[in-house]
Amino acid sequence: MFHGDFTLTSGAKASYYIDLRKVSLDHRVAPLIGQVMVDLIADIPDVDAVGGLTMGADPIAAAVLHQGVAAGKSYDAFVVRKQPKDHGRGKQVEGPDLAGKRVIVLEDTSTTGGSPLTAIAALREVGAEIAAVAVVVDRDTGAREKIEAAGYPYRYAIGLDDLGLR
Repeated sequence: MFHGDFTLTSGAKASYYIDLRKVSLDHRVAPLIGQVMVDLIADIPDVDAVGGLTMGADPIAAAVLHQGVAAGKSYDAFVVRKQPKDHGRGKQVEGPDLAGKRVIVLEDTSTTGGSPLTAIAALREVGAEIAAVAVVVDRDTGAREKIEAAGYPYRYAIGLDDLGLR
C-alpha cells in the first residue's frame, strides 16, 4: 500500500493506493491469494470458470485456477478485454466457451464496481451465467452496493479494517 495523493480510476481522490499487482504477481504471494480466493468462493455451487476485466483480474484468475486444481476444483480462467478486439475474431472474452457456464467475476481492488459490471456485460453477451463477484480488497466506496443492486452476490476477502485503514 502506498500513502500520498492519488487519483483512482473513478476520478475520486484517495490518500492511499492499494497496488495489488505488486503482490498478485509475486511468486510468494500469488499462491496465497489463490488459496484465499478459492476458500472465499468454495461454497458457490457449479462454478465453471473465473476471471474478469483485464488487467487487475488476470493474475487473480490465474492464481485461483492453479490453487483450485490443488483443492480439487476444476475452475477454468477467462479474460475480459475492455473493448472487443478490432482484428482476428473480434472477441472481447478470451478463454473457454462460456455459453451456459456459471462464472465468478474477479477483481483485485474494488472501488466503484465499474470493472466487474463491465466484465459482466461482456460475459452476458457470450451467454455466461454470473454466479457472483469476488474481490480481493474492497475499499468500501460503494462497489458492493452497486453490484448487489444489479442483482449479483458480492464477496470480498480483505476490507479496510483488515488493512488498518479505518
